[in-house]
Amino acid sequence: MFEKRASKTDTWHSTPAAYLAQSIQIFSCMKTFHIVKKWYEAKACLLGFMVLLSNTSGLLSQAPPPVPTPQQLAWHDTEFYLFFHFGPNTFTNVEWGHGTEPEDVFNPSALDCDQWCRVAKQAGARGVIITAKHHDGFCLWPSKFSTHTVRESKWRNGKGDVIRELSDACRRNGLLFGVYLSPWDRNHPQYGTPAYNDVYVQTMTELLTSYGDLFEIWWDGANGEGPNGKKQVYDFHRFERVAAQLQPNAVIFSDIGPGCRWVGNERGLILSETNWCMLDTAGFQRGLGAPSNDTLNRGNENGALWLPAECDVSIRPGWFYHAEEDNKVKSPETLWNIYLQSVGRGANLILNVPPDRRGRIHEQDSLALMAFGEKCRKAFAHNLAKGKKVWTPHRVCAFTPKKYRSFVLDGDRSTFEKITSPNKSVVIDLGKKKKFNTLLVREAISQGQAVQSFSIEVPDGKGWREIARSSTIGARKILQFPEVKARQIRIRILASKREAALSEVEVYQVEEVR
Repeated sequence: MFEKRASKTDTWHSTPAAYLAQSIQIFSCMKTFHIVKKWYEAKACLLGFMVLLSNTSGLLSQAPPPVPTPQQLAWHDTEFYLFFHFGPNTFTNVEWGHGTEPEDVFNPSALDCDQWCRVAKQAGARGVIITAKHHDGFCLWPSKFSTHTVRESKWRNGKGDVIRELSDACRRNGLLFGVYLSPWDRNHPQYGTPAYNDVYVQTMTELLTSYGDLFEIWWDGANGEGPNGKKQVYDFHRFERVAAQLQPNAVIFSDIGPGCRWVGNERGLILSETNWCMLDTAGFQRGLGAPSNDTLNRGNENGALWLPAECDVSIRPGWFYHAEEDNKVKSPETLWNIYLQSVGRGANLILNVPPDRRGRIHEQDSLALMAFGEKCRKAFAHNLAKGKKVWTPHRVCAFTPKKYRSFVLDGDRSTFEKITSPNKSVVIDLGKKKKFNTLLVREAISQGQAVQSFSIEVPDGKGWREIARSSTIGARKILQFPEVKARQIRIRILASKREAALSEVEVYQVEEVR
């Protein structure tokens, strides 16, 4: 049978013995081949493992992104609240008191903190902050650590306490409560000496332990001269530690936090589409040593700390009440535009509304705030995307079903959807064609901030047509654009620092401000 398989070109031997010898030789070669093959496979596996280890080492060495604390997350949800500048300046018609004003000058004729809170609620505010002590050193509560307080005034025969009345009114009206406590004190005799830091801590401890839970503590960087002509070297690290111990749920505002940052202007605006919630503070101080106003406005894309922006602005030209400004109150339309360029760009908005000399919110301010609040309620009353379908246009093949998701439409900011499709997008199906001109999108900031730019698109019969584009998202981005009518809306992530995650998308048809 061996001879039948052989040919002239065969190297096979024709005898069984020769065939056996040839087979042994072939087997030996095959064994050598398998050994070499296994060696190369092992080498390739080792090289692959080394590459994987190298990549993993890089990932492990990469620091996780900054994320908000639970307190900061709660603060982000407040979005909009009022500021009350109230004190002797209200009665002396100045913005910065000198600390030498007689206490009797403070004498509101009809203080009504419940009225303040009712106006705040009608405006859509979720909390209020009051100047418990401004630069003049006057305390709106009977502090044991000062002789320049409501106790020394004739208001309510020295028995009054504005902070008590306002904090109680906030609880009755379901509003959050916060305080501004100026470190600068133009009245206290120990200001400008090391002992004043002790006085400030004692004063702060008294205030922060007497009026219930606070959602925010407000510091600015003002540092002028005291009654002795000296400036103070503030022990802010100590102040921060004490405040955090006494009010662990409160976010602390200042130029550099540690809870939230100043936006760099007093117009209440994020000046561009870009607003990063991160900031680098190493080497900076409050006041004159703060980061540049542009940096405070935009944040740092790769900042080390989560320090979101708070936009502050007054409804009037001044921060304290002045009768001559009664006809200069910002209109509802102006307030709406400020809202879109602050809250609508991922910041919080604190709007100053100064009580008048009666101790009430003036009628002009109240009317503007009620109209603004009504505008906001109507604008966001009917979410066209609520209960609709969302799908990612990534399928293995044409026969696999679209993957529908609901996390970005579930009304729960704690849930989110990671955008993993190859074209980095999600599509909202409204069920039928509808008119809309406003879209609100929230990034899952519990995972950090990642989106660098994104676009909003609608079908045009041939593909997708872009109707709006912006940069960062963060806590929220409200985009307005010319009215379109479409059934589907695509949100496409154009650039991102890492895998993007969205928590909520809302679609609205907003009428013009009347």
